[in-house]
Amino acid sequence: MPQNATRRDPARRGYGGPSAGRRNAPGRRSQAGRGSPKRSAARPAVVRSALDQALTAALSVPAPAETTFRELGIPGPLVSALAQRGIDAPFAIQARALPDALAGRDVLGRAQTGSGKTLAFGLPMLSRLAGAGGPRREKAPRGLVLVPTRELAQQVADVLAPLGQSIGVTVTTVYGGAPLGRQIDRLRRGVDIVVATPGRLIDLLDRHACTLAQIEITVIDEADHMADLGFLPAVSRILDETPSNGQRMLFSATLDRDVDRLVTGYLKDPALHAVAATAEEGVAADHRVFIMSAEDKVTIAAEIAARPDRTLFFVRTKHGAARLAKQLTRAGVPAAAIHGNLNQNQRQRALGAFTIGHPRVLVATDVAARGLHIDDVGLVVHFDPPNDHKDYLHRSGRTARAGASGTVLALVDPGQVREVARMHDAAGVTPTSHRVQSGHDAVREIATSGIPVPPPPPAETRPAAADRAARSSGGRSSRGGNSRGGGTSRGGGTSRAGGASRAGGASRGGPPRGGAQRDGVRHEGTPRDGASRGGSVRSTRRPDRPRPELRQAG
Repeated sequence: MPQNATRRDPARRGYGGPSAGRRNAPGRRSQAGRGSPKRSAARPAVVRSALDQALTAALSVPAPAETTFRELGIPGPLVSALAQRGIDAPFAIQARALPDALAGRDVLGRAQTGSGKTLAFGLPMLSRLAGAGGPRREKAPRGLVLVPTRELAQQVADVLAPLGQSIGVTVTTVYGGAPLGRQIDRLRRGVDIVVATPGRLIDLLDRHACTLAQIEITVIDEADHMADLGFLPAVSRILDETPSNGQRMLFSATLDRDVDRLVTGYLKDPALHAVAATAEEGVAADHRVFIMSAEDKVTIAAEIAARPDRTLFFVRTKHGAARLAKQLTRAGVPAAAIHGNLNQNQRQRALGAFTIGHPRVLVATDVAARGLHIDDVGLVVHFDPPNDHKDYLHRSGRTARAGASGTVLALVDPGQVREVARMHDAAGVTPTSHRVQSGHDAVREIATSGIPVPPPPPAETRPAAADRAARSSGGRSSRGGNSRGGGTSRGGGTSRAGGASRAGGASRGGPPRGGAQRDGVRHEGTPRDGASRGGSVRSTRRPDRPRPELRQAG
């Protein structure tokens, strides 16, 4: 948080105060909870390291003159690739950090989530590795980005990979919850940049599936969250395996919890760059608190979740996320959940569905808070109070991103009021407050807010040719090729009764598991061990029953 000197407000600050949802300067403190021994919880922020003070002082450095990516030194092909994606002018952190990063200096940066820092470190990395040239080496990437969560790893890769394609630089991800064998194979074939979480990368290093001896540039993103999760020892071990003369960049919201030791131990005379959080007036999130009985919490949450726009709920635990998603769905509001018990494919499906707005509600744990990057989320709901004010800000940062507006709502039962008030005070937030029950005017206001999500596209209909093929019987040939007992099927390779089918693996007297293969399309609904007479497959589906959507085989 920027340490701006601000006049103290003599008015008592507390829930229901006159300032609606405005962010306060960190120097201003609440009178809520006077006399409580926990009143001093925000005091450690005053005692800061010299490095942290220097980074804070960087906030006062005048903003650079308006410029372009080309003028900053980004190669032409990258500039064109950015323009194709509608990125024409650098954000503040990019304009500040790019010149030093492109010059090869170590960089220490502070910027809020959604400020564009991925390109602030990604563009220099892509430019340097594209200019170096040379063949890729087996298991030996040249660029490394360390992030705390798999969601963030995937999102960083989603930004860098398309840009890398334009200049011949390859990007891959390494994180837990994904098949280890595939990651080992990609590293064995050679890759330029690895975006990794510390635990999985160390696992690969221990297996000798990867070496960091050729790393030229290393980035540690969201280092403060790494510290929160206890990853700093792993990060230090990884940095120890990279060449000491390589370029390093670190981005962190704060330098507490030993992050400053990481900086002093591994960065050489870093250039300091910081940008303040987005100004409050007219664009900051509107912070609110609803106080209710614990018995009404799920009912009111369901009423709010039924709003026409997307809503992101945060809870503390994995089981709480799954439970709330089920409760909302049972209440008639479809909801997905994302938490640590899901594998990466399940998490990505939930994120992808929420991104397009079907379902409109996503329930997430704190671990997922840092990794989520979804545009146009208008409402964030703290169903459970976060652990501290930092988690509150990280959760709340999923809305009102990059200058957009948004609402942050905390659902609080009477026993949590004092705790949440102290947390808001530490976060520099003065929310509006209402004691509510189901149907309260303040609840209805939230429940009817937002821009309606467009309806989902109509389900893909089955082509008439596929319908005819599904009704084929006996030894008739299908459009995918002739299929007879012991014959050849052009759509799926050799198919013999009791023999092998290249399209779907072993086939003993029947089609590949999962359904019949025609025209390169897998038709669901065929019995798992269905009969195959003379090489043909009879569909057991009634002709008048709706057919499921087709999936591409393989």
